[in-house]
Amino acid sequence: MPDQRRELAAFLRSRRERMAPAEAGLPATGRRRTPGLRREELAVLAGVSATWYTYLEQGRDIRASDQVLSAIAAALRLDGYERDHLFRLAGHPVTDDASGPEPLAPEAAAVPLLLQPHPAYLIGAAYDVLSHNQAAVELFPALFGGHRPPNFVRWTFTEPLAREVLVDWTVEARGLLARLRALAGRHPTDPRFARLIEELHEASAEVRAWWPQYEVQPRHSGRKRLRHPQHGVTDYAYTAFHLAECPEQTLVVYSASP
Repeated sequence: MPDQRRELAAFLRSRRERMAPAEAGLPATGRRRTPGLRREELAVLAGVSATWYTYLEQGRDIRASDQVLSAIAAALRLDGYERDHLFRLAGHPVTDDASGPEPLAPEAAAVPLLLQPHPAYLIGAAYDVLSHNQAAVELFPALFGGHRPPNFVRWTFTEPLAREVLVDWTVEARGLLARLRALAGRHPTDPRFARLIEELHEASAEVRAWWPQYEVQPRHSGRKRLRHPQHGVTDYAYTAFHLAECPEQTLVVYSASP
């Protein structure tokens, strides 16, 4: 049995067994030999054949439609993260919903403010800046306060001041583009990436030259030289922390070297 079908079978079984019959609105029937719902009960709740569902949970080589997977997810009362996981295990692409602003927990949004006077900001999957403090406003002029939501990649390639702030602009910009490429590969259906990449191609000759070279990098911590408006060229260490609940949201904190 291929690993992915085995994982799908184990995931379905674990979620079925954790669901009490009362949660599904089923009457009590005395002692039960197995925890949670029976396969036949879940199949009825999802509106699918009991035999077919059994094959799916056994890891047989069958393919479920989006409608069937959605019905099973609803019957199991999966949350959004679990539903996406189910679709991926079943070999279905998960369409990213980018119709609105990227959600950010209030507790996470407050963290950059607590880190003042160290420049700090929270970025989303496509480098939208979701939260920041005043020190970040001072260090990255023209990134904030415009008519569009701030985006660190757009600022780097389209804002002339970015080439003054980022002392080693070519190295920093090229690495940033490689990280964007890696993230875009993880979200092939997310229109935010398509729009941003198209905009960058139109605005930047460097993007048009570097993008075909297909460089990829993960997000990471490191060091960079930045030109501070009061202190001049300063060597900064920056550290990236991924949020536990939303690992593609990243807190970035800068500290100046002594």
